[in-house]
Amino acid sequence: MSSTIASAGAAPAGSLTQGHKKVIFASSLGTVFEWYDFYLYGSLAAIIAKQFFSGVNETTGFIFALLAFAAGFAVRPFGALVFGRLGDMIGRKYTFLVTIVIMGISTFLVGVLPSYASIGITAPIILIVLRMLQGLALGGEYGGAATYVAEHAPNGKRGLYTSFIQTTATIGLLLSLVVILGVRESIGVQAFEAWGWRIPFLVSIVLLGVSVWIRMQLAESPLFQQMKAEGKTSKAPLTESFFSKNGRIVLLALLGATAGQAVVWYAGQFYAMYFLSQSLKVDSTTTWLLIGGALILGTPFFVFFGWLSDRIGRKKIVMAGCLIAALTYFPLFKALTHYANPAIAEASASAPAVVTADPATCSFQFDPVGKKQFTSSCDIATAALAKAGVPYTVQPAAVGAIASVSIGSVPVASYEATGLPKDVSKAHGEAFTGALKAALERGGYPAQADPERINKPMVLLILTVLVIYVTMVYGPIAAWLVELFPTRIRYTSMSLPYHIGNGWFGGFLPTISFALVAATGNIYYGLWYPIVIALITFVIGSLFLRETYRVDITE
Repeated sequence: MSSTIASAGAAPAGSLTQGHKKVIFASSLGTVFEWYDFYLYGSLAAIIAKQFFSGVNETTGFIFALLAFAAGFAVRPFGALVFGRLGDMIGRKYTFLVTIVIMGISTFLVGVLPSYASIGITAPIILIVLRMLQGLALGGEYGGAATYVAEHAPNGKRGLYTSFIQTTATIGLLLSLVVILGVRESIGVQAFEAWGWRIPFLVSIVLLGVSVWIRMQLAESPLFQQMKAEGKTSKAPLTESFFSKNGRIVLLALLGATAGQAVVWYAGQFYAMYFLSQSLKVDSTTTWLLIGGALILGTPFFVFFGWLSDRIGRKKIVMAGCLIAALTYFPLFKALTHYANPAIAEASASAPAVVTADPATCSFQFDPVGKKQFTSSCDIATAALAKAGVPYTVQPAAVGAIASVSIGSVPVASYEATGLPKDVSKAHGEAFTGALKAALERGGYPAQADPERINKPMVLLILTVLVIYVTMVYGPIAAWLVELFPTRIRYTSMSLPYHIGNGWFGGFLPTISFALVAATGNIYYGLWYPIVIALITFVIGSLFLRETYRVDITE
């Protein structure tokens, strides 16, 4: 094996051997594959909703698909605890070798999982279990990879070298989009939606083999080897990380760094993708191409801001990213509408959509565990309009009244599904959806964005700006987290705030934002969630977290 690669301890101070550059490349490449596995689901959420949640209406199915996506994020902190503890006790190398095996097998199994039509409710249950296994694996992966690379990097270059790990999430997302587009274009849209969507998941078994081979070549972190040789490894990393003075730093790292970083990351990449495809009705191929183009243009900035953080500090760049994003999200997303689908604003002005309903029957449609179904006539009407990307207002009706929708002067009655048998509810749903679709067409609301009216250069520019915000907050974050904590508990201490921030604050962003839009009728209202979280992080991080770029982690 190549475990004979020179350890950092053998290198001259402040230098990085060629062998260590190979280690960093190998670690980063393996992490790309793991992110590829994780984000396939998010990229194919609309198709997966039809395959595994077809037992409910289309809108509810899409919400459930988003919740299943979020389930993978929800369990990431638990993966951070389990694998972080193992990484601090037995080593970095073997711990994140295990995580990549769990991730690869879980992703492959999604590709062979029978649909709802074949095995009924068992299908979505197994899907959610596999998503949770993916989340557990990723919870252990990132902290291990970031710690491993940081402990090989010399002082003064830690931001630069860990920034390559930071590119892996975006490159993994880009790789998933490339594979999806390649398969879809080669076999056709109908075949892809019927069965071809499984191919990108099945390909992951090949990536798993490559990743395991790469990980087997790696040596253990030199700092961990030295600490183990000196008998200084932690016997209780969970206790030392969270139930000591270090616990305060963990909490500050969560609220003052990773929470804001997470919402800016997901708003700039995933929410932008959902907004284009779901709210603005840009066809999926164009959406993926534009997002992919923005990722290609923006990805080098991860390295740039990592390099810059070695010179001016991590904190300044992350805080600036949070603040600038919070201040500009509304104009940027409104500009997306103007350049991608201006017909929405035009139709809203000429034929405004109004929901008339008993306010008591209108819910905030967010349920993180997916147990509640929103079956009131108001919830059905507002969810359908939100999913169609139609701005609307809500007017109060008499107590107990069935909700109705008016598109200009055309009324459409909603229906009360509470207590109805599934087949009856489905029939009512199809009738309501058909009538609403016809009314929207008469009102000028586009079922799809007109390709001739999409200003692709401007949309690409806006998406690239959003990705650059992502690189500002994400490029320096690994180095910052690594430097906040001592070697003996570093894996555990940095993993938990990172994965609570990204798994909970970030992972639930699409679902919370969709619920906010459905509750208000304002297609931009979902942006308040990332804006508020980013501003909270800016205040807490600016006031209470220390700068670390001059810290020597070998001491």
